[in-house]
Amino acid sequence: MTSTTVGIPAYAGTVSTTGGITGITGGAGGGGTMVTSAGTTGTTGGMNRTTGGAGTGGSTSKSGSSGGVGGSGGTAGVGGKDGGTVVDAAVEQSAYAPAVPDAVVVLQGVFVPTGSMTVAREGHTATLLPNGMVLIAGGEDDSGILASAELYDPAAGTFTATGSMTEVRAGHTATLLPNGKVLIASGLANLRVPTGPPSAELYDPAVGTFTTAGTVDAARGGHTATLLPNGKVLFAGGTELNNEAGTWVTFASTELYDPISETFTATGSMTAARSGHTATLLPSGKVLIASGYDDVNSYGVSASAELYDPSAGTSTATGSMAVAAVEQAATLLPSGKVLITGGNDGSRNYSPFASAELYDPAAGTFTAASNMSVARAYHTATLLPSGKVLIAGGASDSNTTLMSAELYDPAAGTFTATGSMTTTRSGHTATLLPSGKVLIAGGLDNDGNSLASAELYEE
Repeated sequence: MTSTTVGIPAYAGTVSTTGGITGITGGAGGGGTMVTSAGTTGTTGGMNRTTGGAGTGGSTSKSGSSGGVGGSGGTAGVGGKDGGTVVDAAVEQSAYAPAVPDAVVVLQGVFVPTGSMTVAREGHTATLLPNGMVLIAGGEDDSGILASAELYDPAAGTFTATGSMTEVRAGHTATLLPNGKVLIASGLANLRVPTGPPSAELYDPAVGTFTTAGTVDAARGGHTATLLPNGKVLFAGGTELNNEAGTWVTFASTELYDPISETFTATGSMTAARSGHTATLLPSGKVLIASGYDDVNSYGVSASAELYDPSAGTSTATGSMAVAAVEQAATLLPSGKVLITGGNDGSRNYSPFASAELYDPAAGTFTAASNMSVARAYHTATLLPSGKVLIAGGASDSNTTLMSAELYDPAAGTFTATGSMTTTRSGHTATLLPSGKVLIAGGLDNDGNSLASAELYEE
């Protein structure tokens, strides 16, 4: 269903927001980091059904909104003392607050359309800028790889073109730097004969242009990029086509970008080669790198995980995942644990997972979480101001793209359905806005077409 050539790790856009440091992907495969902005949002639509207290002289009732409100002159509700008869809310309902049938399920959260992008895209990146706008860069439309970029203005709900990148890129990474610029690195320049630019560039929001920013060690696709507490960016793993041998090289190498000197330098290699993995910045400052392809040529996928320590410049093994996957999504929770959802087995048969796991940095182990309602890969997972995680879209098999979404509640440890997107999407981006809404942009529809449409989710 995705246009990516078999064996090439597909990608998901980076999700980044102002005011924090993430771990992707953003995101999700293809690298990037995800952070959340402070604030809270009100709940829109469907509250939980509760047994409400009675008003003066009224009966207790069940309501789908804010509890029962008794009418005047009626019988007293449960525990009422206005001289009426105590009744059971399950038996007698107030005439002023009729019962909601038990079969009714009220969903929390809703998606609404917003302005469309100027160009259809999938495999692009989306980065929240300090000014509140979102930079959309690169990706692929139905005719090929893109160099163009655009800005989403949440106040106007519209997209407008900005300067184009210096090279066409898809499956690249985009990282917001402390100076407010965005570092765009590597990716693929041609998905049909995949070779990528071993280069990087910087987007300056003040002038709306891209300029070159040095050369990376390798033309990586399916790598990750993580902003570290010291302001440097860690690039890890990925894959590159060896044109002479006609085979794929999966990298264990890592490198650091220094925004002060604008240079890339090698750092300690990972314990295993990886592509299509996840990378999450932990509260300790270390980076959790998990799963992914260890050999793209044989479709080999590893369940192993490791920790990169910026102070030492080295990676060490940590507990392994229960399920070996690629193109899963990793989200740092407020508790400091990491939620990893879905993904697929990396095979030609494309078998996604509904499973989820939690990594506990204190114990260095993964444990099973409850399953999602449906198997997903190439989905997005966004931490909301409420502390819940929005899981949206993705592909459930090679022929089915999803429009459904669900919420993970860390307190309950469960996934529950939320409102569905306005269309099916896979390989899209999800960006948390300062308002608490989530911008969903682009991706592939169920027919494999790139999408220009976008929508907003609000709890």
